Amino acid sequence: MNLTTVYAVLVVAIIFEVLGTSAMQAAQHFTRVVPTTMMIVCYAIAFFFLSWSLRYVPVGIAYAIWSGLGIVLISAVGYFVFGQKLDLAAIAGLGLIIAGVLVLNLFSKSTFH
Repeated sequence: MNLTTVYAVLVVAIIFEVLGTSAMQAAQHFTRVVPTTMMIVCYAIAFFFLSWSLRYVPVGIAYAIWSGLGIVLISAVGYFVFGQKLDLAAIAGLGLIIAGVLVLNLFSKSTFH
């Protein structure tokens, strides 16, 4: 399996994780059926694709990328869709998360097997 395909699968997992987390926000403590169902389906798809990527990427590296980029993306969704504010410290922290993911991918020899 080539590197591009593996990372594409991981990106699909991240996208569905972000969709599931967004649906969780909209589900309002599981009181709304459609967002709750969407959340369950999105998380199932996300974990399926994450588990598939684990065939080729070590679990620690895959999870760091999945959770790190998921945090950044869900923060953006929170800001743009749900009107949640991000202060300077939050933005700096998100920048550090992005930097960490970049260091893992650009300089680590353990990202792909």
